[in-house]
Amino acid sequence: MAGSMKALKSRMKSIESTRQITRAMELVASSRLRRARERRDNARPHFEVLYDTLQDIAAVNTEFRSRYLARREIKKTCYVVIVGDRGLAGGYNHNVFKLMEEDAQGKEYCVLPVGRKSIEHYGHGKAEIFSDAFPTVADLSVSDCFEMARLICDAYLEGRFDEIKMVYTEFKSILTQEATLMEVLPFHREKTEERRQSARKHIILYEPSSEEVFDAIIPEYIAGILYGGICESVASELAARRTAMNAATKNAGEMLDKLNLSYNQLRQAAITQEITEIIAGSEA
Repeated sequence: MAGSMKALKSRMKSIESTRQITRAMELVASSRLRRARERRDNARPHFEVLYDTLQDIAAVNTEFRSRYLARREIKKTCYVVIVGDRGLAGGYNHNVFKLMEEDAQGKEYCVLPVGRKSIEHYGHGKAEIFSDAFPTVADLSVSDCFEMARLICDAYLEGRFDEIKMVYTEFKSILTQEATLMEVLPFHREKTEERRQSARKHIILYEPSSEEVFDAIIPEYIAGILYGGICESVASELAARRTAMNAATKNAGEMLDKLNLSYNQLRQAAITQEITEIIAGSEA
């Protein structure tokens, strides 16, 4: 019985240490999440302005031909897969990998992994890696996204692949994050009368030409998409980790309560046995 009590005490001490760690990780994730959400919200206006500008050019100038608008046979796809640098975030990383693999079934493709877990996942021959130059998603800046956009746009124009898709996690709320697949290139023109009428109200002349302005903006637009996806993913990872660590802390507390009850029962039984032995000894 003494051995059982000692083992329970040791296990309780171990679980208590784990609970302190998960609690600390939850608090760190909560603190970083507020800044990540602000970063995400600040990135949206830039992307929206670029998108509206491109759609206005494409809506008014219906005759021009851009290499980024051209539709061609899809022989190969490039996936930009954005996940986290660490684990302990529930199914956050797994959900992105699963969505990408479902979409890529039966296709020839390559991967541009963003985040340490993404590079580790695809670094064992699971897929052709286009570039592994972006290993830490939390540290990526706008300039890194411009470099990434330049790489994939140049390769797209060279014909190394025929479409580009981004797989990331969209932050919906602290409790809800959704793995999302977004088509990046070729650029989709909105063929709506409302868009054309809106664009024609403000006639703009582009120099040297609308085609060249359109082609020059596309890489910046792609960089904005990538940066937005990274901001969404970082916020989602922190929210997922906060939820996972909160659940782990609660589970550890419940385990401690059960073990503490078992320990007290054993301790009470040991005391009762000692009292019984003392009484029996005095009677003898």
